[in-house]
Amino acid sequence: MKKVALVFLLAVFVPSLVLAWLAVRTLRDQQFLLEKQQSLLYQGVADSAAKNVQDLLSDDERVFTEKVAALLQRTNPAALAKTFDDNLRGDWPLAQVGFAVTLTGDILSPSPYSRSDALTFCTDNSRFLANRESVEVYLNPKQIGNSLALNAPAQSQMPQQTELKDANSESSKRTAQLKGGNRAVYPQQSVGNYNNIQKFSQVEEQQQQNTFSKVAASEAEFRQLIGEANDGTLARFVDNKLNVLFWYRARRDSPLVFGAQIALPKLIEELRPMIEQVETALHEEICVALLDDTARPVAKSHSEFRGNWKHPFVATEIGEALPHWEVAVYLLDPAKLTRSAQSVRLTLGLLIALLVTAIAVGSWLIVMDLNRQLTLARQKTDFVSNVSHELKTPLTSIRMFSELLSEGRVEDVAKQRSYLAIIAAETARLTRLINNVLDFARLERGEKKYVFKECDIVAIAHETAETYRPHLEANGFQFDCDLPGSPIMINADRDAIAQVLVNLLSNAEKYSDPRKEISLQLARQSTPLPHVEARVLDRGLGVPANCGEKIFEKFFRAHDSLSSGIQGSGLGLTLARQIARAHGGEVIYEPRNGGGSCFILRLPLKTA
Repeated sequence: MKKVALVFLLAVFVPSLVLAWLAVRTLRDQQFLLEKQQSLLYQGVADSAAKNVQDLLSDDERVFTEKVAALLQRTNPAALAKTFDDNLRGDWPLAQVGFAVTLTGDILSPSPYSRSDALTFCTDNSRFLANRESVEVYLNPKQIGNSLALNAPAQSQMPQQTELKDANSESSKRTAQLKGGNRAVYPQQSVGNYNNIQKFSQVEEQQQQNTFSKVAASEAEFRQLIGEANDGTLARFVDNKLNVLFWYRARRDSPLVFGAQIALPKLIEELRPMIEQVETALHEEICVALLDDTARPVAKSHSEFRGNWKHPFVATEIGEALPHWEVAVYLLDPAKLTRSAQSVRLTLGLLIALLVTAIAVGSWLIVMDLNRQLTLARQKTDFVSNVSHELKTPLTSIRMFSELLSEGRVEDVAKQRSYLAIIAAETARLTRLINNVLDFARLERGEKKYVFKECDIVAIAHETAETYRPHLEANGFQFDCDLPGSPIMINADRDAIAQVLVNLLSNAEKYSDPRKEISLQLARQSTPLPHVEARVLDRGLGVPANCGEKIFEKFFRAHDSLSSGIQGSGLGLTLARQIARAHGGEVIYEPRNGGGSCFILRLPLKTA
């Protein structure tokens, strides 16, 4: 048993506890895992919004190209160049300034004296458009190849470039410093919960890289940027203010380039409806905001929302068309994520505790059942030994006395009668033993059949007692019967009830001590329900403590027959209780005052 329990402990219970411990350890990472799941969901929202902004800018660039092409169809290019600013602004409200320049560096439009916006534009961009100054600009991807291809020869042709670069104003230097490698915002998924992700080195490294901007500036002149392309978009910062420029030329060999500086307030008005239209399922969870290069919101889905704009939950850069502008997602209820993580952690914790408890209880039940099966196996072995002994002893007596009688060795009539009585008693004993074994086998297979009839239990008890009395008195027992004078009717199988009484009397006989006293009492009882009680009392060895119920288990014997010499198979009381329960009654044990045992057979009375 100890070896089996040890194998079970090492093979099942210990691995289960190890798995449970590992599961408990994973509970500490539930908030991080939940945040990652939420970040993936909300990152998709931010990416989709950023893509929509990029598409709108591409549409605006396409509209600008169509406007310029339409104007060129109606007007001579040279004439259009002088009035391009007025024509474009009158036809396209998104244009703040329309400009026309030649590849040689002549600015044909706008006139710096026409209005204040034109003056500011010429002041900020005249040297750049005239190819006399290299500036930091952000190009859309389709222009990068052309500009890099022309970058090297242009530098060789412009020896004054280094000198002009060193002549940049302090404002330009400050702008370049501000627009360096770091992003204007720091998403919480990257830096907000470092303690939760410090052991995930690869994820941590990737998230730290996300704090750097993917939008890089290129330094070049206007002519270099154009190259051989027909249209494009560029953005630059002047005095920390973003200027977005669209440009277009009809043919590659055309000396004229037409362009427009976009009015950012009007562009923001175009973008605002796009930002405000958040997915319905997430509208109550997040606020989507469009942040400018200083991380200030210019449009948001919840107008009343206020938050730490530099620390969104997730964010996506829009790209080179609006450099350092980002679509950011903020949690309306940041504590909700923690509560959800705690709820998940609590649920999983309870589930793990329940599973561990189930494993422990199941293991305990398995061990207990294994112990019971091993005990039952030992009892079956003892049963075989007991039955073999029970069969051998009476058969030996029967054979010996029958041989003496058959050979005529006993001439005394009294001895002959005594030997015949012994043979009859041993035969009856064998019959009872075999009947018990057969009845037990039938009960185990569910084949035991009872014939219920109305019968008098007083008569059954009287007949059983008188049949068994000679055997008891021959063995020196004092046998007393206390039976009612009037019949007590029950609905039962007469032979089965008689067998119960015989088994109880036989049990009292086997476990008697030198005080050989046995009593059979029968009485009607009214509480709790009307029934009859048959009591078999003795002054024998009694039942050891804690064995009051075990003695009714199959094969169980309170006193080992082989060591104590007490006869029996361990089935008599088991059959007695099973027969009584089949009749709606019960057999119980009570210790007798003054020593000994009291076995009680209770049977319901026959109802009208």
